[in-house]
Amino acid sequence: MSEAGEFVDHTLQMESTWEKAAEASERLGGSLKVYGASVGAVRGTVRDALKRYKNLDHDDVTALSSELWAEPIFERRLAAVVLLQSKVSVLLNTDLTRIEGFMRQAGTRELVDPLAKDVVRPLMAQLAGLAKERAERVLERWADDSDPELRYAAALATSTDTP
Repeated sequence: MSEAGEFVDHTLQMESTWEKAAEASERLGGSLKVYGASVGAVRGTVRDALKRYKNLDHDDVTALSSELWAEPIFERRLAAVVLLQSKVSVLLNTDLTRIEGFMRQAGTRELVDPLAKDVVRPLMAQLAGLAKERAERVLERWADDSDPELRYAAALATSTDTP
């Protein structure tokens, strides 16, 4: 694991409580393991990681998000989402493939919702020309996919509603 990945994982484990772990595990229905760190702790951990590792470029951000996502642990996956939200400005239309994989493996709408609304939607808004056309085709494919979570994500990402 990368130094940044170890920092995030270790910090999330240190921020956990058994009470939050029990509550999150019950809420998620056992679809993912949980550490028991709060959403605020996850956001703070990512913020601290971005301060500590200031020079993360596109490849570093996408690699770290994949590294965090690799383990089926809710807080690690949420940290990957928060990282992508924080660095959406460096993402490219080709990153939709990685995000699609994340959505297929999410295991909960608590991860699909922010990926669609806070990563894919702003990513689409910043694209232009051929990159935007290619990304729109990807979302059209998602909308017709057999995976209900991917169809749901496509609807969220293309919705003009802001809630």
